[in-house]
Amino acid sequence: MFDVGGVSLPRPFKVRRLGHFGFNVSDVDKSLDFYCGLLGFMISDDIDFAEPGRYPNPEVFEGVGSTIGAFLRHGTDHHSFAIFPRKALDAMSGGEVEADNSINQVTWQLNSMDEVFRGNQWLAEQGYFIPRIGRDTPGSNWHTYPVGPEGVLNELYCGMEQIGWQGKSKPADMYHSFTSPPELPHIPEYQEVQGDEEKGRDSSEGYRHRERRETAFDVDGILLPQPFKIVRVGPVRLFVHNMAETLDYYQNTLGLTLTESIDFEGHSCHFLRANTEHHSIALYPIELRERLGLNPLSRTLSFGVQLANYRQLRDAVDFLESEGATVIYLPAELSAGIDYSAFVLDPDGHAIELYCYMEQIGWNGEPRPQEQRRLISGVVPKNQWPQTLEPVSDEFHGEPFLGPWR
Repeated sequence: MFDVGGVSLPRPFKVRRLGHFGFNVSDVDKSLDFYCGLLGFMISDDIDFAEPGRYPNPEVFEGVGSTIGAFLRHGTDHHSFAIFPRKALDAMSGGEVEADNSINQVTWQLNSMDEVFRGNQWLAEQGYFIPRIGRDTPGSNWHTYPVGPEGVLNELYCGMEQIGWQGKSKPADMYHSFTSPPELPHIPEYQEVQGDEEKGRDSSEGYRHRERRETAFDVDGILLPQPFKIVRVGPVRLFVHNMAETLDYYQNTLGLTLTESIDFEGHSCHFLRANTEHHSIALYPIELRERLGLNPLSRTLSFGVQLANYRQLRDAVDFLESEGATVIYLPAELSAGIDYSAFVLDPDGHAIELYCYMEQIGWNGEPRPQEQRRLISGVVPKNQWPQTLEPVSDEFHGEPFLGPWR
């Protein structure tokens, strides 16, 4: 057992929430039109993987096309989503990435540097391959990257840069990157910033997002470029080959809690949580991918974005369809803990789940009994949704969105 903030736990860290997620895509510019122009993410920084000094073997980028990716945010975290060029990332991996693995990373927030680096040592002792450790830039988060089952890169991190009222990220000449664990205790970030300013560096410089659309929609009293606001990201839903190994990794290695398991047409599906939300990640047998008619080149069933309320969810479906986006619906049973939702396909065919409600788990750790949930089963398209909903006991519960919507 390990002392984690004065509490005895079976591992030297505790995952607090799903932090961010990323796809490697075929065309970053097209993906930005989708994720920023249609869904409303904001660019916090771009990154050129072929920038001199960033990657030790730049010759691998010959012939791969664009090497520039983007970090996106929906709130004040420097990034909650990332889009990287697939060919460049595959080249960096030495061609070892399987054709249907377009996941860049699944990222989990811890609470302290001590947890990150004690966790890194513990994971290494368990035999997990850790290709990166230290401090990311852009984003300034301290991290370790244990590779999970089936080659899915997981990140454990703390200390994400926050973007404030100016809407600008930290300038590149104020980065403090590390490629190995620092000596602890480390100085707080404000002292790093203060030291940089004393050296004449300008903290007001930095990337600021530029909208791709006019702010034309009255969204609950504020003008936005889309008729809805993303207030949370996740859950991540993965198709897996070896369910027992993958479930063991997320439950017993990373320490997520199994909330619920279901049987869908003879297939066992599992929902795990990091905090009070019903699930942060869900695991499905790979055989369901073809049955559901989803992209054979994606390991994700979907990535979720939670909208501020049910009215915005309805408006989002209408808006996306009017813009020519492909919206599909999947059996509601596969989204246990969520009731009404729709899935919009990005340019690479990844399914992005739009929803507005996630069941919350209380002190006894039990999910709501099935008979007390909103009774939704099968495929329920938006034209069959009610105009308004009767509230359930945990409507609008969970972590609230902090800060201005834009």
